[in-house]
Amino acid sequence: MSLVTHHLSPRWSLLVFDLDGTLIDSRADLAAAVNHVLRGFALPELPLEVISSYVGDGARMLVQRALGAAHSALHDEGLRRFLEFYGAHLLERTHAYPGVTDLLAILSSHGVRQAVLSNKPEGMSRAILDGLGLSSHFVAVLGGDSLPVRKPDPAGVKHLCALTGTPAEHVLLVGDSPVDLRTAEAAGIAFCGVTWGFAAAALRAAAPARLVDTPAELLAALAAS
Repeated sequence: MSLVTHHLSPRWSLLVFDLDGTLIDSRADLAAAVNHVLRGFALPELPLEVISSYVGDGARMLVQRALGAAHSALHDEGLRRFLEFYGAHLLERTHAYPGVTDLLAILSSHGVRQAVLSNKPEGMSRAILDGLGLSSHFVAVLGGDSLPVRKPDPAGVKHLCALTGTPAEHVLLVGDSPVDLRTAEAAGIAFCGVTWGFAAAALRAAAPARLVDTPAELLAALAAS
């Protein structure tokens, strides 16, 4: 991946990335952890596609959706088992999407500050970024447990704006789901959707103003903005 211009537009001086479905493909490891929980309760396992559709609102909601309302009494124990198993296996099959590593490196080389805003617990988010060699690109990493609220609440974005001293009009949130779009709207910042993640159909249906199909397209859009 190469940048055709010598600099990126100063319009976006802080890029805030979602993690799962945007920077990393973590579906296989998440599904393994969910199915571990289901097996432990003698419940039928779920296919990868179904579990992927449950991702985006944090670990507790993922487990609740997988177990269903009929098994609400198991939700707390299910979450405990999920976090224990996932914490031990979160890098077995998780990888950065093709082109993402180059994208982050190019942005860093052009002085664009980058942050992660995920609903995944912060410790797990950091462990994955460390394990994939991506941590050095980010000035901050916020997870679903970093603040009292999580996406789509705008508090995370506002925290990152304050931390970096970046006005909202110079911040772009990049994500793969309607949750990310709602977060950007609530925070009053721009949004760019990516279609390579977990929720492409739902994101297309939400019709964001900016939508890209590859990291190279995202880079081109940043250079042209």
